[in-house]
Amino acid sequence: MPNTIRIHSFPLSGHAHRAVLFARLAGIKHDVIDVDLAAGEHKREPFLSLNSVGQVPVLEDGDVVVTDSNAILVYLARKYAPSYLPSDPVLEAEVQKFLTLAAGEIAFGPAAARLITVFNAPYDTEFTHMIAARVLKKLDAHLEGRDWLVGDAPTIADVAIYSYTAHAPEGGVSLKPYANVRRLLSNIEALNGFVPMPSTAVGLNAA
Repeated sequence: MPNTIRIHSFPLSGHAHRAVLFARLAGIKHDVIDVDLAAGEHKREPFLSLNSVGQVPVLEDGDVVVTDSNAILVYLARKYAPSYLPSDPVLEAEVQKFLTLAAGEIAFGPAAARLITVFNAPYDTEFTHMIAARVLKKLDAHLEGRDWLVGDAPTIADVAIYSYTAHAPEGGVSLKPYANVRRLLSNIEALNGFVPMPSTAVGLNAA
């Protein structure tokens, strides 16, 4: 890798953590550039030249700029860590299904519930908890008898769902009913290179 990869991040963003976590797990050399969201750094230059919508994460790999956390996972896996994205078309389709889940029900469920408690986002708590329960039940059923979401080894599917699922209690969403989900999170946390996202003492994590 002639260029050191740069990941523009924010410590409490699950989307950004997703990108940093994968780079760490895959052993991809990278620098993390923290973006001061509270100061609005993401809404002005030079950040807007990297991502015109003003969101983290953003990945720079030489002259290549990739935005969107799931797109970053695919890019890094394809270029530097192919074992995390199966070439078998059936397994790859399964991975893509969970990337969609991460961008859909996980984003609108546990992620949005956490946004309410951590950042005072103006969302409907009851709705986010309903979506969270639905997606966690779906994941738990899928993981029955499985160590990983797809195949018999970790993939970017596992990375994509990790951050917001692991931090669901911060949004008031309990993981206690979902033993298989908790086992998957533990499996990911046991991987070499794992780095946690900082916890926030809100929701079920409040002192």
